Amino acid sequence: MESLPLVVDTEWLSQHLDDPNLRLLDATTYLKGHEIWAGKETYEKEHIPGAVFANLVDELSDPDAQLSCTVPTHERFASKISELGVGDGTYVVIYDQGILLNSTIIASYWASRLWWQLRLEGFDNVAVLDGGLLKWKEEGRPVTSEPGIYPRGNFSGERRPELLASRDDVKGMLGDDNNVLIHSLSPAEFKGETNVFARNGHIPGSKNVFFADIVDQETKELREEEELKEIFEKTGALDSTKKVVTYCGGGIAATWNALALAKLGRKDVAVYDGSMVDWTSDDKLPLDKE
Repeated sequence: MESLPLVVDTEWLSQHLDDPNLRLLDATTYLKGHEIWAGKETYEKEHIPGAVFANLVDELSDPDAQLSCTVPTHERFASKISELGVGDGTYVVIYDQGILLNSTIIASYWASRLWWQLRLEGFDNVAVLDGGLLKWKEEGRPVTSEPGIYPRGNFSGERRPELLASRDDVKGMLGDDNNVLIHSLSPAEFKGETNVFARNGHIPGSKNVFFADIVDQETKELREEEELKEIFEKTGALDSTKKVVTYCGGGIAATWNALALAKLGRKDVAVYDGSMVDWTSDDKLPLDKE
């Protein structure tokens, strides 16, 4: 097949649904406050034909971690993603339900989370469906309740540790102009005007790019590259000499900004997996509100 873009549209997917090398993954997940649960019931009710369910909460995360939805070991990820049919000779398209729970904001950041995890573990042949299930259904395309199934894959990727940032990594970036930290939540959360986390504000020196702003809320698709460039250029993130780390509340929405930056050529962006939940749990770590 032709080279797989980072993001594919609904028409592209429609034309490739019968490709035996396609692995279509439904990554629907729900978040309310700090409670996260897998969207298996949504998948069982309706999904794009052929898709299998990728459980980001219970299967593709670290079961022993204190925080939800953190990166598992490479071995666990490789085993679980192989069970979904992903491996050598396949390519992956990921989607989710698109609209955020109790919100009108549209962004496929659960799909981008799995996109990032696959790249972290050394698998590049992966794309996100622009507009997700919401756009697919809006266009009158088919859905089914019939579960998909793929033969077990042989996942042989190797982890790229440079795409994963820890608390210590972020601490080491503070005060260094050669680094760019991007806070991916709303301006109100950036300014510490909400009470979402143990402490409010943002990591000092961060730039704010709200993940919802990189989506055209009318078309439900990522903005055009020129628009994305205008948004990110002012943060310094497009300077290839600088290290870029995105973060959010718990390492999910941050992957949406990482995907947009990858479209702009920055495929080396790291994600702070624990993000604000992890950072604010330590009273000794600084926060700004300006």
